[in-house]
Amino acid sequence: MTGSLVLERTQSTAVHTTFRAAVMPAPGAPVEMKDFPMVTAGPGEVVMRTLYSEVCGTDVHIQDGKVDGVPYPVIPGHFSVGVAESVNGHVTSVDGRPIRPGDMISFLDVHRTCHKCRHCLITKTPTKCTKRKVYGVTHSSTEGPLGGWSERVLLEDDVLIAHLPKGLEPKRFIAGGCAMPTAIHAVERGGVGPGQLVVVQGAGPVGLCAAMAAFAAGAQVVVCDFAEVRLKVAAQLGFDCVNLSDEENAADAIHKHSGGHMADVVIEATGAPAAVPAGMSMVRDGGCYVIVGHYSDAGETAINPYRHINQKHLEVRGTWGIEYRHFHRALHLLATLTTPSGISDIETVLTKSFPLDRAQDALDAVRRRDVVKAIISLQ
Repeated sequence: MTGSLVLERTQSTAVHTTFRAAVMPAPGAPVEMKDFPMVTAGPGEVVMRTLYSEVCGTDVHIQDGKVDGVPYPVIPGHFSVGVAESVNGHVTSVDGRPIRPGDMISFLDVHRTCHKCRHCLITKTPTKCTKRKVYGVTHSSTEGPLGGWSERVLLEDDVLIAHLPKGLEPKRFIAGGCAMPTAIHAVERGGVGPGQLVVVQGAGPVGLCAAMAAFAAGAQVVVCDFAEVRLKVAAQLGFDCVNLSDEENAADAIHKHSGGHMADVVIEATGAPAAVPAGMSMVRDGGCYVIVGHYSDAGETAINPYRHINQKHLEVRGTWGIEYRHFHRALHLLATLTTPSGISDIETVLTKSFPLDRAQDALDAVRRRDVVKAIISLQ
């Protein structure tokens, strides 16, 4: 469906005085539906009418009170897509194209990065800037609709906005969601290239997107997990799979599966502490281990510095957050995506849709791992 058809179908001639949003009022509390006065764009701002927003594992952690710096009550939803409803002034995308009412757009959830501090200028780690804010995570609902589980989202004047490229449907974009740029960052951190053997631990959204991004970079990819339902999806996408429930030793399983080789790069996308030493054992000597699944403190695990790291001459890299370039690459990868099995419409394989007033059901489905990717549909 083209953006113009989506607009035609969803546009209303009625004058709205309020909008609805799903709110997390406090840690451990269920999601509540709230009505808010209709928002108005200030100078340089855009009001987006939301079509889809994602439900991320981070949203489960936010509800459980496991994410630092969340100013409850909060409207979750850090990756969203929709239609520009109103534009105040001359606002452009990063590519310099004017944003006009009716345009199909998305935006980088991170903003207010200062570009002045040591992190931004000296160490070149802007994802660690202490001034940065994240839509759906570090904004209270008292500040306005700054999260995607809302019929309207206010894009402030410093937000980096992008038009969806030709060929990228909004539902496919949200199927990738925050997982795809995060995965692209992890693949970048691992230096993944053509001909390499890449093992991805975890067949959730980040793991499957890491597999797709590594495949797009020319690597041979193996996905491993304990969950049969998620491995089934990985197999549908065409990836070689290892069910670790059937294996006594993860390293032996990869060695056997790959014909006697260990991985050049292993990407951890599980969030499980025990996966880390197991994943390190899957990497070849001199290889790289990338951790991307730990965005909250899930606890500790035992690592032998000699056996797991030094003897293997292993490089270990963390992956925290994303920058605009990862978001940009995700847009264009999703627009041209082909998986090993030839599937391009990944939204039909990965997602299950929930209406806004069933946001708690969507969260619970993600928490139970009943779905690979839950999305909030506001159409």
